[in-house]
Amino acid sequence: MDFRKTYKTALVIIPPENLWPPIQAIRKRHDRVFRRWMPHITVIYPFRPKKEFDALVEKFTPVCMQIIPFAIEFSRFHFFEHQRKSYTLWLAPEPSKPLIRLQKELLQIIPDCNDVNLFPGGYTPHLSVGQVRGRSRLRALQEKLQRSWKSLPFVVHEVSLIWRAEPPNDIFRVFHKVKLNG
Repeated sequence: MDFRKTYKTALVIIPPENLWPPIQAIRKRHDRVFRRWMPHITVIYPFRPKKEFDALVEKFTPVCMQIIPFAIEFSRFHFFEHQRKSYTLWLAPEPSKPLIRLQKELLQIIPDCNDVNLFPGGYTPHLSVGQVRGRSRLRALQEKLQRSWKSLPFVVHEVSLIWRAEPPNDIFRVFHKVKLNG
């Protein structure tokens, strides 16, 4: 392993495709990276180069085999505040503890890929649905989406190693899925 990180790969949890329509309807209108990313919960990003994926799958598999699949649900919208009154709106996977535990276990294999843990509050599992400028616009959108939102439960059975090429072909694709087994 060459211990480099890249923004062209990630380790993520992808909700089942039958749950995508309401998520994608929001993302299509509000998420500037809608085209590039599928709906996902980031586990590790940035991640290792694609050429290391086969070796990583071998290392992740025994760890994932020890983790029992677990249920989560997207029922509430939250946000991250950035500079210049900019916000990221996201769905909160609940409960978050199994996701945090999964991330902690996998991060032990590549501890230097801990960028998402360096934010205030540490790793926050989330599924981004859009960006908005201005606090009042954020609150209005959050309230509007929450009023019409129907909870989306599902069981996490796997993590996915994803990658993207250079523009214009820079859409993330799944390279490999590592199953949870317990």
